[in-house]
Order: sequence, then structure tokens, then C-alpha cells
Amino acid sequence: MQAIICNSFGPPSNLSLWEVPDPVPAADEILIRISACSVNFPDTLIIQGLYQYKPDFPFSPGSDVAGVVESIGAEVQGIELGDEVVAITTWGGFAEKIAVKANSCFKKPPEMSMVEAASFLLAYGTSYYALTSRGSLSSGETLLVLGASGGVGLAAVETGNLLGARVIAAASSDEKLALCLQYGAEELINYHQEDLRDRLRETCGKKGVDVIYDPVGGKISEPAVRSMAWNGRYLVVGFASGDIPKIPLNLVLLKSCQIVGVFWGAFTQKHPRENVKQVSQLIDWFKNGKLHPHIHATYSLPEAPKALEEIMNRRVLGKVVVVMDD
Repeated sequence: MQAIICNSFGPPSNLSLWEVPDPVPAADEILIRISACSVNFPDTLIIQGLYQYKPDFPFSPGSDVAGVVESIGAEVQGIELGDEVVAITTWGGFAEKIAVKANSCFKKPPEMSMVEAASFLLAYGTSYYALTSRGSLSSGETLLVLGASGGVGLAAVETGNLLGARVIAAASSDEKLALCLQYGAEELINYHQEDLRDRLRETCGKKGVDVIYDPVGGKISEPAVRSMAWNGRYLVVGFASGDIPKIPLNLVLLKSCQIVGVFWGAFTQKHPRENVKQVSQLIDWFKNGKLHPHIHATYSLPEAPKALEEIMNRRVLGKVVVVMDD
């Protein structure tokens, strides 16, 4: 099979297309012939050696896949040959085939295309887990989403709207914010042109923001914390800016707020039954036309390094997807 291979940590230009042996599924795994794999910000970290997991070389990046079951391990139940599935893995998705744990897979609904399916689990799974299990977001509360036009950000805007929150989308350009408006944001803040705290005072008054969803980090994190409501919840989702902020803890004391970590990948492994319930809810929403992954662009497998560069350069609205040739 063909795969995009990383032989040393570095930029996307270090990656190359190789012919490698097909993976062989273990007893608790299935082999998927991949149709599509979305490109996510952690993929840009893992190829640089900046992610919390560092795979042995050689490896293929890519974690969010959709495809057809081609082989089944001896211990696997409930999955059959030919099933169309979506799956989450840590790496290995920029390839024509992948072996993954069967408990990391879900059957793809017929209404969902392969490209949509590859764009679904990580973005919506992270956002739903963050807003419900970690943020306890209630209907009527105010939700601020930073980096709102990215993959997980846009999913948080859409999911927060479904949960009944008043959603404030913050992003770095008017073009990005226009997309957020289509996905349910009620208020828009361009934090490259406007002062984030000033705009939040105008929008929320003295009360502040109940829940903040932050996949960006960097210099906008502290102003966001300073804009929190009493008993607010600040969700640490990631650091797309490349800068891990240092927050003065006196702010947490004065606002009696919480800074809460969001690690959806670990949650899926530690609490698989709860994860199944959450993903089932998301799939039901999709079937009912309430969730719509935004596909910015698709790329062929040889073009996967270019897709990673687009993510790194913050030129993507929603999701980009690598599509395999039949």
C-alpha cells in the first residue's frame, strides 16, 4: 500500500510517499481500507516531535479516518467485513490502509459521505465532550469560542448553539467570522482588529462569559480569563498559536472560576461507554440535519504535506481532508 511517511521530525516538506507493507490487524483490531482522512492540528505537532506522543520511525500521521472494513481480528464482535466505519487513532491515517482497535470505530451512517465522516469524530467529539462533560454548559449561558473558524472551533460554535448557549465567535479575520455566523454564532469578535476584553465588556456587560472554549492559547488567553463570569469555566483545548500561556492564578481566585483541561483522546480510552453515548448523540444530530461539517478543501494522498502546511499557516476554515484514490 502507499502511505505518507515521516522518517524524522520536522516540517511537512520532510514527508514523502512510500510503498509499505499492508498492516495486519491484531486479535482486537480491524483493518480499514481508508477512503478519507481529515487533517488536524495535532498532525502538525506529531511530525515535528511536539505532540505528547512520539511514535517510533517510520510512521504516518493522520488520526481521523473513514473507510471500509477489509479484515477483522479473531476477538472482534459487532463489526462485519464491508462495513463502512469511522475511526480515531493517534497516527497512521495518511495511508491506504490502517489497523485500529475495534473499540475506536463506529459504523458510518449512510447519510454521511466518507469526506464528512473523516471530518466528524475528532472535531465534534472534542467539542461535545468539552462543552458537556468538562464545561457543564447550560442553555442560556454565554459561550466564547476562540479560534472559532477552525475544525474544533467551528464544531464548538455549532454544538454550543444546539445546547442552547449564546455563542460568541472570536477569530482573526472577517472572512472566518462570516462562516461562524452561518454556524450559529450570535456575536462576532475579530481579535486582530478589536480589543478582546473591550468587546466582551460591550457584549456581556459586567457579568462576563460563562464558558470559554480555547484551542488557540497564546496572548488572547489571559484577556479571555479576565473576561470570565463568576463560577465560569475556561476550557483548555489546545495551543494552535504555538504559545502555551501562563495565567495569573489570582484571576481564578477572584472570579471563583475553573480552568479545565480537555483531552478527548484520553477520555475515549478511559471512559469508552460514555464516549459511545456522546458519539451516538452527535450522529443522531447529523442524521437530523443539525450538524454540518464544513469542508474547506480536499487533497490527494501525495498532496497531504501541502494540506498540513495549510493548517500550520492558518489558512483553513473548518476542515481539510485527504482523499484516497480508489
